[in-house]
Amino acid sequence: MKDGTKEEYLLLNKYEKKYVEGTADRLLKFMGSLHTTLEGYQITRLEHSLQTATRALNDKADDEMIVAALLHDIGDELAPLNHSECAAAILKPYVSEKTRWIIEKHGIFQMYYYAHHLGENKNEREKFKGHEYYKDTINFCEKWDQKSFDPNFKSLSLRDFEPYVKKIFSRIPYSQ
Repeated sequence: MKDGTKEEYLLLNKYEKKYVEGTADRLLKFMGSLHTTLEGYQITRLEHSLQTATRALNDKADDEMIVAALLHDIGDELAPLNHSECAAAILKPYVSEKTRWIIEKHGIFQMYYYAHHLGENKNEREKFKGHEYYKDTINFCEKWDQKSFDPNFKSLSLRDFEPYVKKIFSRIPYSQ
């Protein structure tokens, strides 16, 4: 890289900007491929994401949070041990600090519903008590995420969420 010229880097930068413009389409394509599930779950990863986003939309969440709800578990396929952080990293340039924090921490907060059955601390989220987004993250998990494993829930389709994803990922990135 040290031998690259200014002209070469200007050209690469042009191509990279064009590539970044396709991020929403790549994310939607990836989400559309999530037709499998972990053994034991009654719905696919895609259906869980659609249910979560549909609940957020039905509760009149803003566009940013609807997209975050859709993508909150996108890291499950590639980073199952830190899926929340993976999803938050994807969203980070395009969403507020609050939305990023909620998505980054939702995995810890979600443990409230099941960790005690596995001999783990269901109250791990308490270490964040007093944080300005603590209650918002509890609400994300309580109202949308933990309920969205229902094989009988009627969710919207991925196509219904395309305009939201394209809108959020066409933003000028936040400087975080």
